[in-house]
Amino acid sequence: MIWTKISIDTSCEAVDLLSAFLDERGVEGIMIEDNVPLTDEDKEAMFVDIPLITGEDDGTARVSCFVRTEQASDIADAEQASFNVESLKADIAAELIRLKEFIPVGTMNIETSITEDTDWMNNWKKFFKPFRLYDNIVIKPTWEPYDDKKADDIVVEIDPGIAFGTGSHETTKLCIVQLKKYLKHGDTVFDVGSGSGILSIISSLLGAGFVHGMDIDEVAVRASKENAELNNIAEDRLVFTCGNLLGENVIGRDDSYSLTGAYGKQPDSSDNPYLNRKYNIVVANILADVIIPLSSVIGAYLGEDGYYITSGIINDKEDAVKQALLSNGFKIIDTLYMGEWVSIVATHDNVAVH
Repeated sequence: MIWTKISIDTSCEAVDLLSAFLDERGVEGIMIEDNVPLTDEDKEAMFVDIPLITGEDDGTARVSCFVRTEQASDIADAEQASFNVESLKADIAAELIRLKEFIPVGTMNIETSITEDTDWMNNWKKFFKPFRLYDNIVIKPTWEPYDDKKADDIVVEIDPGIAFGTGSHETTKLCIVQLKKYLKHGDTVFDVGSGSGILSIISSLLGAGFVHGMDIDEVAVRASKENAELNNIAEDRLVFTCGNLLGENVIGRDDSYSLTGAYGKQPDSSDNPYLNRKYNIVVANILADVIIPLSSVIGAYLGEDGYYITSGIINDKEDAVKQALLSNGFKIIDTLYMGEWVSIVATHDNVAVH
């Protein structure tokens, strides 16, 4: 399908009014780019610890939208019928001139470019090549050849999809270092927040006897299962489920389990075979703001002499995570740094949290 991208250089003050104007014209998928700093409330709502790079707030903004420029093929597509781009550009220019009488509207420059939705879906793949994640661990996208395999290499086949990680981030590398240090052949592993399944798959390939990966996103779970199949790992060795240890509902592989998990309380996992067990290793490569409350419930899943490997912790939250772990019966035995990120390994006394 062919689309035209229309980009308008304007001011931050005009963004809302211009967006409303486009919406009234039936334009969907409006994108806004500006340099307005995020508030603390904005950052908390985004729920990320990734350092955000912003430019100087100069009051300018760019409003972009994508409009279909080919005729609808059938009645079902009638609402998606093509726009007359030149007519729409003229209407936008006229609206900017009208708004200029009341507020700053910037340069009012309007640009157009042509794209296809196939570009959005596939162009990213050309930047994802096989790479050595750590030591003898190699990540290989399924569509790329890999001819440099060494005798002891562990090659992980992966098709992460657009929404999930490729494993290249420092937080994943930190987890790999710790897994290679603490995982013994035959160990059981619980990967909390498994994403595309990379850590679960690597744990299995490193010799884990059984791995349970859990994520709150059902789409991520489906992608993880597909990646496990790509690496020929059977379900009796690696299982993915959808659930949230800090929420009220945890969904198992085939059934929905009504649990009562909450901060400071252990979920009632009697009906879930994957949650009603203890693991030699629990790994959580998530975020500090998740690991902190998770520390009050995760001890229930850690077996005697087990290791809790955490990552995804940005360095300025290291102390808060350590304090949460210590307050919930953990003993910190290892801390590893890479760039701005921290991995903390702890053991637990295995006393149930009530």
